[in-house]
Amino acid sequence: MIDRRTLLQAATGALLMTCAVAMAPAHAQGAKPSWIDQSLLADAQKEGSVTVYSTTNEEEGLPLWNLFTEATGIKVNFVRASDSQLLARVLIEARAGQRSWDIMQTANVNKVPPEFLLALDLPEGKSLFPEAIAKDKRWYGVYSNYNSPAYNTKFVKKDDLPKTYEDLAKRKDWAGKVAIDGTDDAWMTGILAHYGEEKGLKLLQDIIENTKPVPLNGHLAVARAVGSGEYWIALNNYVNLTVNVTLSGAPTDFWTMDPVVLFFGQVGVSAFAPHPKAAQLAANFSVSKEAQEFLAKFGRLPTRADVATNPINVLDTIKPRKIVTVLLSTEEDRRRIKQFNDLFKPR
Repeated sequence: MIDRRTLLQAATGALLMTCAVAMAPAHAQGAKPSWIDQSLLADAQKEGSVTVYSTTNEEEGLPLWNLFTEATGIKVNFVRASDSQLLARVLIEARAGQRSWDIMQTANVNKVPPEFLLALDLPEGKSLFPEAIAKDKRWYGVYSNYNSPAYNTKFVKKDDLPKTYEDLAKRKDWAGKVAIDGTDDAWMTGILAHYGEEKGLKLLQDIIENTKPVPLNGHLAVARAVGSGEYWIALNNYVNLTVNVTLSGAPTDFWTMDPVVLFFGQVGVSAFAPHPKAAQLAANFSVSKEAQEFLAKFGRLPTRADVATNPINVLDTIKPRKIVTVLLSTEEDRRRIKQFNDLFKPR
């Protein structure tokens, strides 16, 4: 969890970094960023543009990809939608024989049929954590999504937080004050993997029965709802989004219990990319130190050891916990989505 002094230092540092970026001339002293693959650059520039399908919000995504354009001169067509919307769009376009997208940057690239994705060695991939790279190299981790509950610090005291999910399941006094994203099947899957299917299912049923969590549309919406006090507790959310709202000054924080479920925001290149060289260059940029340092200013957690988290101590309470990494196939995901919806549908 995050102390206020660290938050103030982080927010001040982020502001100074932003000002420095805004004031510094592009490509100081004429140096090209190290992530630019010179063997791709000339052909990528001839292609002229690259289309990025992404779930990253525009406040982060647009300035991030402006860095790419400034460094390469290549225009970025940024298409933002939810995970499910982008996956459906990719499948529909494939059936229609359309070649519309170059790279996809979501938490569900691993669910895209493998024949739609190019297996490739990204030069910047050598700096990523090994678990943040697909075995077949069809996707690479852009940021780490750790999942933990969150709370509003005005309405819930730190000393009153449960130490285990079993303790949380007893909190009838929180009934109706708990929110969860309506698509958190990956988190549910991690809980079931940790406790075992039978015990885990009973635990989730007890949590739902006693705390009556309200499904909301979107993890950022959950983080903001807890930050505003509309809800006191997020049964689960992405740690980086809780941090993002905390850095904005809202009275919210996260806490950890075993297990902490982990999956990755990923990038993959279309096997049928209309701009194949620009696509590979863009994918390499998205896992570069420069890109991940930029995203860290918004609280996103890196997949590289050479990029510091923001705040610097944000992983201190996560690392000692039992980390369960979840990567669902499309078929398994369908089953888990149905299971999640059956559990959490309003009663």
